[in-house]
Amino acid sequence: MIKTNQKEKSVLVTPRRFGDQRGFVAEIYSRREYVKMGIEADFVQDNHSLSREVGTLRGLHFQAPPYAQNKLVRCGRGAIFDVVVDIRKGSSSYGQWEGYELSAENGHQLYVPIGFAHGFVTLESDTEIVYKFSDYYAPETEGAIRWNDPDLGVEWPLKGNPILSDKDANAPLLKNFKSPFIFGDYV
Repeated sequence: MIKTNQKEKSVLVTPRRFGDQRGFVAEIYSRREYVKMGIEADFVQDNHSLSREVGTLRGLHFQAPPYAQNKLVRCGRGAIFDVVVDIRKGSSSYGQWEGYELSAENGHQLYVPIGFAHGFVTLESDTEIVYKFSDYYAPETEGAIRWNDPDLGVEWPLKGNPILSDKDANAPLLKNFKSPFIFGDYV
C-alpha cells in the first residue's frame, strides 16, 4: 500500500491565454508555476487519446503502487466531463467525487493526485485528451471502480447509455474494492 499526502486533492487549473484575431497562445505547463500551486509531480510520460463519439465514457481508472501516478489532464479538442473519486482509505472524503468540464474552449486542466480514481465522458464528438503522468504505464497495476456505482452517485451528464469498454462496464463496486492507497504522508 502507498500512503498519500493528506493535503493533496484534485486541482482545477486555468492557464492564462493571450490571444488576438489569429487565435491564442497559452503556457499549459510550467513546473515553476505548478510548484507555486502546490503541485510538485515530476511528470515522465504524456498520452493522447481520441474518443470519436459523444457519450464515450472511460473510467474510473487508477494505477496502483508501486507505479501509482499523478495525472494532469487537459482537453485539446472537444469537451469532457472529468471526474475524480477519492479512494484513499482513512480520508474524510473517501468515496466522494468531484466533476469538472474540461474543453478546448475553456482551456481548463485537472490535476489528479495519487489516490484518486479518474474518468471522463465525452460531451462532443472527436474529443481529444492529453495527459501527463508522474510514472510510466504499468498494465499489471491498472485498476478501476465501476463508473455507475450507486454508492458513489456520480452525476454523469449522459443522454442515454454510455459507450464503454468491457473492463469499465465490469469494474468492481467501491464496497468490494480493497484500496492500495492510505490517507497520510508519502512513504
